Amino acid sequence: MGKENMTFMDKVKDWIESIVVALIIALFIRAFFIQAFKIPSTSMVPTLLVGDHLLVTKFIYGTHIPFTDKVIWRIKKPKRGDILIFKCPVDQGKYYVKRVIGEPGDIIEIRNKVVYINGKRIKDPWGRHIDPTIYPREMNPRDNFGPYKVPPDSYFVMGDNRDESFDSRFWGPVEYKYIRGGKPLIIYFSWDSKADWLHKIRWKRFFMMPK
Repeated sequence: MGKENMTFMDKVKDWIESIVVALIIALFIRAFFIQAFKIPSTSMVPTLLVGDHLLVTKFIYGTHIPFTDKVIWRIKKPKRGDILIFKCPVDQGKYYVKRVIGEPGDIIEIRNKVVYINGKRIKDPWGRHIDPTIYPREMNPRDNFGPYKVPPDSYFVMGDNRDESFDSRFWGPVEYKYIRGGKPLIIYFSWDSKADWLHKIRWKRFFMMPK
């Protein structure tokens, strides 16, 4: 009887150890390599939709000491057109997803919704405008902004859905230390909460690789 009890307890112990090891490995991967994110807003439509669930590389733009903003290892710097996951500068309890438009030292200017960098109109295949209204600079920075020079080690980011994005036009650039994720690897799930029950799951978005 005692031997049988010991065998059972050994099995329980092995089971618990396996769970602990699996949790440690999962936390390590989440902290340094890959993390899942859910898109909460329309700011990146049509590239990313509300309800898209992404797997994102964490290490490509730098590795942080867990639970801090201290960067301990940089692999590459973000470039114009890259999608970033970052802590919002004005609300660090939230993570935002936007696209890099301006790199350090760039002079950003928006004239009637058109983006200029260093005085030249850029090719902007990502930007989408759905509101024909153009606000003057004094009223709203959405459609007319700058000129503004991006500080060192910072990035000017904007949502692809330009008329419905709360981004660097409103709260300034993102410092490198706040970047928490780089290139989205894949959309592994997508859920449309506003659709009827037969169409809530967006099957066609499964395994898409956002660009």
